[in-house]
Amino acid sequence: MALTLGQLRVFLEVADLGNIKDAAEKIGRTPSAVSMSLKQLEEHLGGALFETDRKTTLTSLGEYVLTVARAEVRGFDRSVAAVHAFARNEIGRLEIACVPSVATQLMPIVLNTFLAARPDIELDVRDADSESVELAIERQRVELGIAGRPANAGIVAFTPVFRDRFVLVCSANNPLARTDGPVHASELGDARFIANGASARMQDPEFQEISRASRLMVRNVTSLLALVRADFGVTVLPALSVAADSAVCCRPLAGDDLYREVGLLWRAGRALSPVAEAFSDAFRETIATSGIDALLA
Repeated sequence: MALTLGQLRVFLEVADLGNIKDAAEKIGRTPSAVSMSLKQLEEHLGGALFETDRKTTLTSLGEYVLTVARAEVRGFDRSVAAVHAFARNEIGRLEIACVPSVATQLMPIVLNTFLAARPDIELDVRDADSESVELAIERQRVELGIAGRPANAGIVAFTPVFRDRFVLVCSANNPLARTDGPVHASELGDARFIANGASARMQDPEFQEISRASRLMVRNVTSLLALVRADFGVTVLPALSVAADSAVCCRPLAGDDLYREVGLLWRAGRALSPVAEAFSDAFRETIATSGIDALLA
């Protein structure tokens, strides 16, 4: 018969309390069951654990087993507690890739409440454009992504959370900054257009053509906005990507499908960890209660 964790627990209680009766009461077993468990343990080990039947003095074997058993039982209990804590998303590590606009504008709000309730959670948040987020999910570099709708829906699963409207972004000194009403694609004919990862995914055919015809692609939003401030050119970005800046002007666009869907991405066919599930719920709840969806759509 193999040595069991239950036998070691019984032995520990008897050794700590010094008698079978008290140990049996503590662990909810009969004295005869405790005696049988000790006998089986001694038979398995091939030696006595106690000097006498009174169970007050340990043999040298008993002393050694006591030290080892205490460490093993405590280690097992810690492991069980850790598994339960992980299942309740109280501990764990989560790697997230998200678009910069979400990382800067929304992530602080989400993390403030999410981590406050889970001080032992470890998060690794990486910002990247939607295409890079999708690639990170495909290659399983991260478990969860926050970005636009993926191109490869067969590999990457997607749940939309909110819509972010596109706006024209130009220097405050640019003539387009002084026009009234929504800007039509036809008005950008004479402007130097700077393409970016978001504009390349626009659904509107006219703006798709403008983005494809651009001779300059800048994927980093910080660098892109620096060029716009210098009046080097104009671009189109989701509204959430553009922080308040007196040197930059944001104008609404005329046309349909001029928004991006932002949502949660994960590897298709794989269940999310409890921590990832909890974070996904927290992210959706933050969007629902903040009213950002209605503001940006």
